[in-house]
Amino acid sequence: MPSIVLYQPEIPPNTGNIIRLCANTGVDLHLIHPLGFSLEDKQLKRAGLDYHEWARVQQHADYNAFLETVRSRRILACTVRGNQTHSKVQYEMQDLLLFGPETQGLPKSLLAEIPPENRLRIPMQPASRSLNLSNAVAVILYEALRQLGFDKLDLS
Repeated sequence: MPSIVLYQPEIPPNTGNIIRLCANTGVDLHLIHPLGFSLEDKQLKRAGLDYHEWARVQQHADYNAFLETVRSRRILACTVRGNQTHSKVQYEMQDLLLFGPETQGLPKSLLAEIPPENRLRIPMQPASRSLNLSNAVAVILYEALRQLGFDKLDLS
């Protein structure tokens, strides 16, 4: 299954919603520090409801520590600066879907390390800045899961 990667997330309810999404889809969540909140934050827990125990969450001290853990897996950067529409890429089971912090997005220096064809965007109105982080994660994750046949998910 693909995994969700949050680079330095800032807003607890967004991460809580994403924890719930990961628990319900069976995908792993990677959190790259520093975080803009404590994992004990009550807004984070409220948004994640009781799904925290069902989610597989890995924490990484920084981006380099994350890279050492995931080694050769493909990273798809999800960004408003993306070159490719999220629905046009062919997703693979081991993909890492990388999202930046809510107020800034992924840093340009980090994006420069990712091939242009691996920088994804969600189509929006021309004057729009961005979608809410948890909404963007859901849109892209479900497209990846759809392409992969909703492997291991209940379709009944």
